[in-house]
Amino acid sequence: MKNRRTFLKHSGLAVVGAGLFAPTKLLSAAGLASGTLAASGLEALPGKKPLIKRSYRPVNYETPVDYFDDVITPNDRFFVRWHLTNVPEIAVADWKLKIGGESAERPFELTMEQLKKDFPAVELIAVCQCSGNRRGLSDPHVAGVEWGYGAMGNARWKGARLKDVLAKAGIKPDAVEITFDGAEGPALDKTPDFVKSLPLWKAVDDNVLIAYEMNGEPLPHLNGGPARIVVPGWTATYWMKKIVAINAVAKPLQGFWMNPAYRVPKGMFPTGERFTSQEKDNVATTPITEMVVNSLITNIKDGQRFSAGVPVVVKGMAWDAGYGINLVEVSTDGGRTWQDAVLDRDHGRFSFRLWQFSFQPSQPGTHVVMAKASNRQGATQTLELIFNPAGYQNNVVQRIAIQVA
Repeated sequence: MKNRRTFLKHSGLAVVGAGLFAPTKLLSAAGLASGTLAASGLEALPGKKPLIKRSYRPVNYETPVDYFDDVITPNDRFFVRWHLTNVPEIAVADWKLKIGGESAERPFELTMEQLKKDFPAVELIAVCQCSGNRRGLSDPHVAGVEWGYGAMGNARWKGARLKDVLAKAGIKPDAVEITFDGAEGPALDKTPDFVKSLPLWKAVDDNVLIAYEMNGEPLPHLNGGPARIVVPGWTATYWMKKIVAINAVAKPLQGFWMNPAYRVPKGMFPTGERFTSQEKDNVATTPITEMVVNSLITNIKDGQRFSAGVPVVVKGMAWDAGYGINLVEVSTDGGRTWQDAVLDRDHGRFSFRLWQFSFQPSQPGTHVVMAKASNRQGATQTLELIFNPAGYQNNVVQRIAIQVA
């Protein structure tokens, strides 16, 4: 029987490998663990501006903070995240998506032309963020890709609603989850294939897409082209890239990438949407789902020098799982006092929300600038790390020390 890996082997599809990388220089990043600093070179990938290299195999590169200078992250600045080493480059004309599973009444197969022609196109702006963003800042150190602040990006995604495609397949009443498999493959047979699932109720949410465009362009190869799943508000582990198979199943998906990977202790983070079909009474963990409220200062750096009496403008962005950012507070005295920042216009509840704050330091010395976001649910960032062994959901308030002379 021809499986997906056999198909890729005999189809002549290109695979990401050596020869793609053009090293430039080494970064410094205050606060990152020594292992993170050792893998902090800026390097160029095809179609990308220089990104911060975290690993060659698999290909994992993050966006430098100073690239976040607008609400939309351009495709050539967007981070790159893969779990497995074999990443085939698939021509749009050759791409096919199989829809089926035991709980589908009418399995079928789609080409890109059919996906675009047969299903209404939807556009939305949403943050795609790796579950382990900021893992490299964990103290104590934890294993995994040692991300700094840039394993995320905000893009305008266009595609078909997953629920419309599933409706054509006819989902049976016994369905509990929808599973996703991409063309990404392991180098060794013993390595578990990267397969994920969503609970059925989330899969048929109006905002979940099979996306084929990113910021008005065909979805780039390194970001999952020709098509990927987009799950606004949830961490990027569910945003399956290079999607080739979607199945409706009557039992919870088993496998490494659902358990033990991508799980946190129950109740550790405030979560409105839980993945209960993947929970068990005798298991203390639950799948990570929603992103927690967070913010990032983007235009000033540790140690940057300013002049007393001259206004300092602090800029940044805030985001959450889609409940909506309604407040960003800034402190210029290390958290003793806080003042409201000015929020930029709302680009949609799943988007980055830009903000800025101005102050005029009158005294020379060190000034510690901090930013803290809150959402309409009343959730806010933490001042202390909520530690977990996988380094997920780091939303500790930043502390940036500037020097005033």
